[in-house]
Amino acid sequence: MDDGAAMSVVAIDFETANESRASACAIGLAWIEAGRVTRREHRLIRPAGMRFSPWNVRIHGIRPQDVAACGEFPEVIAEFLGDIEGGTVLAHNAAFDVSVLRQTLAAYGMRLPAFSSICTLAVARRTWPQAPGFDLASIARHLGIRFRHHDAGEDAFACAEVALAAARLANGGDVRRLDRRDILPQAAPPVGAAPPRPPRHQAAAGRDRGDSLRFTVRGSTGHHYEVVGEIRGGALVTSCTCAAGRNRLRCKHILGLFDGCIDALLSDNVADVERLHRWRLTCGPAAMVRPAR
Repeated sequence: MDDGAAMSVVAIDFETANESRASACAIGLAWIEAGRVTRREHRLIRPAGMRFSPWNVRIHGIRPQDVAACGEFPEVIAEFLGDIEGGTVLAHNAAFDVSVLRQTLAAYGMRLPAFSSICTLAVARRTWPQAPGFDLASIARHLGIRFRHHDAGEDAFACAEVALAAARLANGGDVRRLDRRDILPQAAPPVGAAPPRPPRHQAAAGRDRGDSLRFTVRGSTGHHYEVVGEIRGGALVTSCTCAAGRNRLRCKHILGLFDGCIDALLSDNVADVERLHRWRLTCGPAAMVRPAR
């Protein structure tokens, strides 16, 4: 690399203990230099509160006893902040991983470093539009990348390899020249302060007019379903066209999107998954399920 030789290019992946983005329990990183992955790291993290959701444990297999003797987030992330600051961060579904970084730093009163981020999920959709799927497992299989899914270190490595494959097709191999969006530093709250959350009536303001988000997801049998989330009178109302959704049940497709999981997402609106997650946190118990239209 020439003009950006001092700037790190690192793929990052987080696993979380529960539905909170501030509950990181594992981080994986993979560094790219001269067109290849040159370093890989994986760390377990002891999340504040040690609350693990069964849903999350089923996904990544990390249990409280696995992280009991590990460092908390500030201790673990300190090793890597120098590489993130001013560099380029890759993530597959960057909306999720960048928000985990942002919210966990904020929960500990730490400053978010300035960096540029590239979402390899969005890159994969543009680069291989005919691929059978764009979640990390599917696109890695399509490209012949072998890895263990939902291991943060392995996921970071696969993300880096996806970026490298796309860059070789697009510009000769420089992943920094793939499309990106800038992430600017944010003012940190006082040390020890919880990240601010707007009052519910303020957060819902301007959304009572029926704002809606629509997603197409792939079910476990391969069928495609439509998930809708919308704000009505300050409440989040959801629906899904699957059998459970038609019976007013909060199905796995809705719950997966609530948790930021995009493995089954077919529609090209990853950013809306993050928005739906924020709506869920804002509305809390007010969230309701209605039958699909």
